Amino acid sequence: MLDMDAKIKIFKALGNETRFKIFKNIFTGGYACSIDESQPKDDMIAQATCVTSIAEQFDFALPTISRHLKELKDAKIITMTKSKNKIYIEPNIETMKEIASCFKTLVEDYEKGVVFQFDNTK
Repeated sequence: MLDMDAKIKIFKALGNETRFKIFKNIFTGGYACSIDESQPKDDMIAQATCVTSIAEQFDFALPTISRHLKELKDAKIITMTKSKNKIYIEPNIETMKEIASCFKTLVEDYEKGVVFQFDNTK
């Protein structure tokens, strides 16, 4: 379960326009990678996005894209898997489901008139 700090880290990571665009395209399959066609289609790595495919879509150097990807990875909203000389990237579906659930709960509580109390005792 995501604690408040983890949720804040996710929103900060997605608060940057470039990172948001990268994440959106990773999540929606907006990038393609030159993938070994001999691998089965249900192989997750065969369907993943690679860093070079992302970098080609932006006017940034590869190190800049890598820094943005690190932010998204540190926020646990993407996963990165190295295979041979490529790093493949996929959305972290479990984290996204949990964030979606948080919003769903907020909306349901709002509609029920539930008042949220902040705990400022950190």
